Amino acid sequence: MTPEQVAAASKPVVLDLGDAFSRDPTTLRRARLLGISGWAFYISGRAGALGDVRAETAAAALGFIAPDAVADGWDAAARVVAPFEVAAASLAECCRWGARQLGPLPGTERLSALVERAVVAAEASAMPLFAAWRAMPLPDLSPGARSAAGLRLLREHFTGAYLLAVRAAGMTPLEAVLAGPEGEAGAVACGWPPPYPPIGPLVRRRLWAEAVTNRLAAPAFTALGPADGAELVELLHRTRVDLG
Repeated sequence: MTPEQVAAASKPVVLDLGDAFSRDPTTLRRARLLGISGWAFYISGRAGALGDVRAETAAAALGFIAPDAVADGWDAAARVVAPFEVAAASLAECCRWGARQLGPLPGTERLSALVERAVVAAEASAMPLFAAWRAMPLPDLSPGARSAAGLRLLREHFTGAYLLAVRAAGMTPLEAVLAGPEGEAGAVACGWPPPYPPIGPLVRRRLWAEAVTNRLAAPAFTALGPADGAELVELLHRTRVDLG
């Protein structure tokens, strides 16, 4: 497989598995222990890796979430706990989920090794969230934890690449969300209020942006080579099936 083919084949699985920990009930309980809402934990848990920045900066880095919705979560969390502390708690929950859910699965140690090679080789230019997360030390070095954290990093890398591609396509983040598979429901989930622009003219641009995303992410998988890249894709799909 070529690096772009590996990127295209792995992207949907990475986007799913890289965020799976956040849907775990135990992760949501961590938010309550910190004294913040689940939304505040999600926003600061992602953008908090940037440190104590303004809500506008967090919104610019997250990209696809409406700025007002980002500000609601960011400011609510900041009144209770420092953003970086929320990010650290989020990473700890990610590693906990990985150790418990991915650790027992066959092939997890190999998966963690391949994912980490891709993460190290990935280009971080113009991807502040990915760069910030890659610099954070892991609290757990078991294969399951490393796999979960690595998948989260690759998810941020793909998301950052897509944000760059969307802007290069002449689309706004809202337009990209509307032209995506979830349409207006996705826009609502990301905090964008109606009315919405028509999506018909946007679909072709979004498809172009998807292709550019694969091209931007491809250098991360060049380091693996064709055989290891194909193995990574196989392990990712097998892991998602094993998780049910």
